[in-house]
Amino acid sequence: MRWFQLLAVSLLPFTALAAKKPSGDRFSDFRAKSLSAPLKLDDVVYNKLTQAPRDYAVAVLLTALETRFGCQLCREFQPEWDLLARSWMKGDTTGESRLLFGTLDFMDGKNTFQSLMLQTAPVLLLFHPTTGPNAKVDSQPARFDFTNGPQPAEVIHSWISRQLPEGPKPPVSRPVNYLKIISVTTAILGVVTLVTVTAPYILPILQNRNLWAAFSLIAVLLFTSGHMFNHIRKVPYVAGDGKGGISYFAGGFSNQFGLETQIIAAIYGILSFATISLALKVPRMADPKAQQFAVFLWGGVLLGMYSFLMSIFRMKNGGYPFWLPPF
Repeated sequence: MRWFQLLAVSLLPFTALAAKKPSGDRFSDFRAKSLSAPLKLDDVVYNKLTQAPRDYAVAVLLTALETRFGCQLCREFQPEWDLLARSWMKGDTTGESRLLFGTLDFMDGKNTFQSLMLQTAPVLLLFHPTTGPNAKVDSQPARFDFTNGPQPAEVIHSWISRQLPEGPKPPVSRPVNYLKIISVTTAILGVVTLVTVTAPYILPILQNRNLWAAFSLIAVLLFTSGHMFNHIRKVPYVAGDGKGGISYFAGGFSNQFGLETQIIAAIYGILSFATISLALKVPRMADPKAQQFAVFLWGGVLLGMYSFLMSIFRMKNGGYPFWLPPF
């Protein structure tokens, strides 16, 4: 019995070596090493992984992660690339898609960078199979350049999926961001608390009819005077009249200046204030003489400002037929 135990112990190293012996299938061997993260490549492994013939596809990210190279884009995209590789390998448990992911850093693959004549990073290469039902005649890899900055894993997943034939394409599975959930929940609770505490002070202001009337009047004056027209057409504030002076009003009903809009808004505002005063303030006056004076005063303001407004219309278009004294 003791001899059997000694024999078993002596055969353990050979058993371990046999277990570590490669299967002869490059795809299976490399896939077994990349179940939790993309393969970390160097020049030798890169050449072995991408050499023909191969019956699988390979997505290789060529990057430069060391700080001295100053590739901020490389460092920003690396977590997205790792996430994409993990999600794909986790979703394709049987390896039916025949796709491997690898990362080749500049420090580990200088010869490869030189052979590909790469002067920027990161660059993503997708090598198609050279044998099998999904083989492509063109041996050159498809290339994705990050010209628009760092891309999320979903964008790269979509690009790779378009390059591959029909088959399983596991989606990107992002881990639950507990920090974000806690932050959003805390922010919502803070806003609810703030609204609850300040509601007794804010509600009377929001329910004030005079305040809303003032806001409405200002908005009406802005839009009826042509404020949006100025922003859309980018009109000048004023213009020269050709005689060394300044023209405040543009000719024609389809043209206007910035200052012209402000003058028209001021006229509309004065007319509105005069009308509101006649309708609301004057009837409440107790003194008959003061009330009579206010009626004549605001009536004169209405007549004068409306006459001035009609004269502006005639100035912009000589064919306008209406007018009022004194303008």
